[in-house]
Amino acid sequence: MPDEHLSRSLIPPHPVTAKMKSAAALFGLAVHVITVAGTILWDGRFNDFTSSSDLDKWSWGNQVGPYQYYIHGSSATTAYVNLSPDFKNPADSGSTKGAKITLDKTAYWNGQNMRRTELIPQTTAAIASGKVFYHFSLMRKDVNAPATTREHQIAFFESHFTELKSGWQSGASGISDPLLRWCTGGQTQWSTEWLANVWHNVAYEIDFGAGTVGFWHSTGSDALTQKVAPVKASTSSNGADWHVGVLELPRDGYADTNEDYYWSGVYIESGSLTASVAGPGAPPPVAGSSSSSIASSSTSSARVSSSTTLITSTTRAATSSTATTSKAQTSSTTSSAAVATTSASGCTASQWSQCGGIGFSGCKTCAAPFTCKVSNDYYSQCL
Repeated sequence: MPDEHLSRSLIPPHPVTAKMKSAAALFGLAVHVITVAGTILWDGRFNDFTSSSDLDKWSWGNQVGPYQYYIHGSSATTAYVNLSPDFKNPADSGSTKGAKITLDKTAYWNGQNMRRTELIPQTTAAIASGKVFYHFSLMRKDVNAPATTREHQIAFFESHFTELKSGWQSGASGISDPLLRWCTGGQTQWSTEWLANVWHNVAYEIDFGAGTVGFWHSTGSDALTQKVAPVKASTSSNGADWHVGVLELPRDGYADTNEDYYWSGVYIESGSLTASVAGPGAPPPVAGSSSSSIASSSTSSARVSSSTTLITSTTRAATSSTATTSKAQTSSTTSSAAVATTSASGCTASQWSQCGGIGFSGCKTCAAPFTCKVSNDYYSQCL
């Protein structure tokens, strides 16, 4: 259970002696235990950005900053990504601002028929090795709400071994679906109604060595708790294919509408889980805070990792395009998945799946009657 797991991370930095207690009482301070959690491998909390226009500094020839930015429509960056303190979870004191990621009528990337706006971690850190935690918070509003009549893939990996989904799932019966789901391999493991103005705080617990994924979640300012214990998954990642954003699958008969997704507290850590939504590097508690509230926080200023220094990628092979968007990845309660299959001649990829490109190591043969069409050096798709 999560309580047992978290209890191992409650390590006081120094023994609490009677003399220290007396000194604390003298100054009216609460004696508390600081929660020591993991090490930040990659920090995507936008704290070093002045505006979303900083994303434009990144290019294939100038791979700088914490994000790769190339999966978006043809308009200016501010049409798809905007930053503001108003866009973050108020409980996320480790972030100075959050991001609003938008799908509009122009949000078609590279000639595809799927709307998408996505950011990719720019780092050489070992974010796809061993046991790691992928953190983020997500919120929607009633204004420009994500459509409940289309499938959305959110915070996903290129192979889609784990992701959030919202809206009507492709192949399902009915017209709409109000749920926010956590899925592994296209199968729903957890779901809740996605209400407006509620921050959903998430951590994917990924053990790349063991091939498992667990799910931690809370809402608002509550600490993360484990909702789904680690389950088996095909934890395939090249270390540069996690998509911080959203991909919307097309559906005939339903017009495009503007959709906004709010993001906060995006980072990846190794070691123990940071359960506090305040996040690593948050300001220390003020004098007079209760010991219980302090003990629940794993965000001591001493927790700021040196790995928050941004490192540029050394290879384009780790930045392959990310449109593995098979309609087959639907909930286990709605339809059978037409995912990549294995036959005597090897694996085959389903319609819409990636089938080639520099650095791509997945299935390169498309299931009949589809063929692998080259889009660019970094991406081919079954069409």
